[in-house]
Amino acid sequence: MMENKFLIAEQLPFCKGCGHSTINENLEKALQKLGYSPLDVVVVTDIGCHGIVDKNLYTHTVHGLHGRSVALGSGISAALGNKKKVIVMLGDGGATIGMQHLIDAAHRNFDMTAIVHNNMLYGMTGGQPSEFTPPGFKTPTNPEGSVKPHYKLCSLIVEAGASFVSRINGIGDFSDHLATAISKKGFSLVEVMEICPSYGVKANPGMKLTKLVQEADLDIKVFTDTEKKSFNLPKNTEKQFLINENDRFDAEFSHFLNKSMRIMIYGSAGGGVQLAAELLATAAVKSGLQVSKKGSYPVTVGIGFSAAEIILSPDEINFTGSPEPDHIIVLTEDGKEYARDVIASMDHGTIWVDTSINFSHNKVEVRPYNFTERMGMKSAALYSMFYLADQTRPFLIDALISVYNENKLSQKIEVSKFLQFI
Repeated sequence: MMENKFLIAEQLPFCKGCGHSTINENLEKALQKLGYSPLDVVVVTDIGCHGIVDKNLYTHTVHGLHGRSVALGSGISAALGNKKKVIVMLGDGGATIGMQHLIDAAHRNFDMTAIVHNNMLYGMTGGQPSEFTPPGFKTPTNPEGSVKPHYKLCSLIVEAGASFVSRINGIGDFSDHLATAISKKGFSLVEVMEICPSYGVKANPGMKLTKLVQEADLDIKVFTDTEKKSFNLPKNTEKQFLINENDRFDAEFSHFLNKSMRIMIYGSAGGGVQLAAELLATAAVKSGLQVSKKGSYPVTVGIGFSAAEIILSPDEINFTGSPEPDHIIVLTEDGKEYARDVIASMDHGTIWVDTSINFSHNKVEVRPYNFTERMGMKSAALYSMFYLADQTRPFLIDALISVYNENKLSQKIEVSKFLQFI
């Protein structure tokens, strides 16, 4: 039995009987047959059941937004100058959403291989039909069966100009076929036909993959196999240093730090947390400090938590984030919930918490303060930065005043309103 080199030897994270497992097992064999090592390969995935295999791969992996895996793969291929083998994995949902990226990648003939896991529905979100669902194929959300024609992906990609295009049934050992596609120069695509065991099989009892594909007029064959020059970026011999020494500037204000200070601020969406953190970070830069700032918030943006992590340091900072904060500000219940694990792990520092929140800690000092009562929900985060700067003195508060006055928000709320309570 062949020992795995590319797949971590544990159960793959797919439903029992899912063709995605078969594809990954065949990809393992194909890459071994071609003599690749894991670090020779970059696997790009996106949203969809297929993409949860990332953690099972020893290769380089990149996980992107839904439908954007081909765009990411194209950029990686172009940037690396074909020094790594780029393999893009996507589902029929990602192929639908990212169709233009597929066409462009084929048209430019980027040196990469796309493996489309076509189970003819959106398996991760409940079995909705995709643009690849053939007429008559039933899904949980379309129990009467699809009535509109489906995309014939291979024909589209051939017309776009790919080097190699094929469609196969995802049954048995097709590793030789994958090896052939991967070995091609330029853009190659293999559409692997499957039936989702959780939604497709249940909605279409007794239906066999081979018969379904045949009735849908989806030919199982190699559509094109040509020798074409793959895409290469023109070489730039003038390598300019990204940091221009002339861009450096002298500090306008003084700072008082001899070691790094790590700050976290937790609030809710719409509360200005990111702006407040950005103003504090800019004031620190104006004071001659090194600064990093990382923002976190859910994809919904308008609701839920908003968090910012800031490091201020007199020395170089080589990473972002603050796993061991010195100061935490908690403004809302949303922020408190998101910060729960970080707060629980704290064994030093100070937690400044809004008086509207019931809060205690066994190991570190908790300082209640009425941020929202004094300034309102929308200005509490900004106010907390002025208050923190005054209490901890990382730099002259004049720096934060200067930065705030340069922001258009200062035309609506004068800085004196923040200063009167510190």
